[in-house]
Amino acid sequence: MNSVLVEKARPRRAKIVPAGNSILLPYQAKWVADRSRLKIAEKSRQIGWTWAAACGLVLRKSLEDAPCDAWVSSRDELQAQLFIEDCKGFADVYELASVATDVALLAPKGATDRELRFANGRRIHSLSSNPDAQAGKRGDRILDEFALHEEPRKLFTVAQPGITWAGSMEIFSTHRGTRNFFNELINEVKHNGNPKGFSLHSVTLEDALCQGLLYKLQSKLPADDARQELDEGEYFDLIRRTCADEESFREEFCCQPSDENGAFLSYDLIASCEYRPGERWEMEGDGTAAYYAGVDIGRDRDLTVIWVVEKVSSVYLTRRIVALDRQTFDAQEKELYALLDNPAVRRCCIDQTGMGRQFAERAQRKYGKYRVEGLTFTAGVKEELAYPVRAAFEDRAVRIPGDAKIRADLRNIRKETTASGNIRFTGERTANGHSDRFWALALALHAGKEATEQKIWAAVC
Repeated sequence: MNSVLVEKARPRRAKIVPAGNSILLPYQAKWVADRSRLKIAEKSRQIGWTWAAACGLVLRKSLEDAPCDAWVSSRDELQAQLFIEDCKGFADVYELASVATDVALLAPKGATDRELRFANGRRIHSLSSNPDAQAGKRGDRILDEFALHEEPRKLFTVAQPGITWAGSMEIFSTHRGTRNFFNELINEVKHNGNPKGFSLHSVTLEDALCQGLLYKLQSKLPADDARQELDEGEYFDLIRRTCADEESFREEFCCQPSDENGAFLSYDLIASCEYRPGERWEMEGDGTAAYYAGVDIGRDRDLTVIWVVEKVSSVYLTRRIVALDRQTFDAQEKELYALLDNPAVRRCCIDQTGMGRQFAERAQRKYGKYRVEGLTFTAGVKEELAYPVRAAFEDRAVRIPGDAKIRADLRNIRKETTASGNIRFTGERTANGHSDRFWALALALHAGKEATEQKIWAAVC
């Protein structure tokens, strides 16, 4: 976190105090001050963006020479009402004469226009999400939580011509997947030359905390609220822990859209193969078990993960998972060798890419090339390893612990097609790792498959 002035007058844990007495935090003020004709923001949830947009709109529309009305599209009727209430609140704060009313619109499905009228005759109209309600109207446009609208592309198409003669357009939202028109607009700005000419703002939860969000939040919370005791880092960790999963946290609070369609394994598929809560699954060894291990090697940035499965009939039961974070190679070898000393571990496959080569070679010298196989992770090898993992989940032929970090690693794998038509498997590097658990499981399943095939071949010969 950034180091700024620490508040001393009040017994709160927030370390970052916004400078001055401004109503707005810096990222909010920057948005309000941006007078671009087209501007767009990808943002974290619950950082006061809509509230700040209401402030900016009131300040502009209350000016004596304000050229046009403003039309705000909210995701539902309640949000439309709350937006006008925020606007009315700012009008009162700045002592601006205004009147809030509800006006019936001649629009499909009985859309309602909640409006705030100023002394200069200009009005702020807050509409629900029906795109057709935007048709035929001139003036500023604000499209709130744009990605959450049912038809964002149609909404943009209908609203955009309304700023032809006068006005500007503001679009802001959290992400809702990659196959969404909002994400398409963001990618145009970032990667495709910004043909529409948007001014882009990006604010994550961390950005907001670094600019005083927690200070503002704690000033509104009851004195006995447990969050009064948190500093910025602790609050960030709280939000992360209480999200449904890591992927949801990244989308809702870190401006990183999820891609359900691009994920190699769906949540439902993963959940269908998890052990029941409380079910005993770790290896105990009854003298008849056949275990197979996969090892994905890491050191400074990535984890080293050892994944052990037991093959029972045609099902691979996870029996041990060891995740080593920034451990020395001596410590990693000690963990692996303690496992391989058990004769029930029939075969082990190791990622020998880069730093893993020496690791694999040393294990092979100690335990033999049949028991230990090193695999170099080329694109072809990754493809050969990845598809059996999905097949095992689809056939319910694998069982795994119900653990959030495991789910995140499995979900993190994406199958992509390159411009030349080749398949590649990628995973974003996160605080949780670099899909290390996925590849360790893939190597363990490969070890079991190879051992079975060699046993069958030996019997035939």
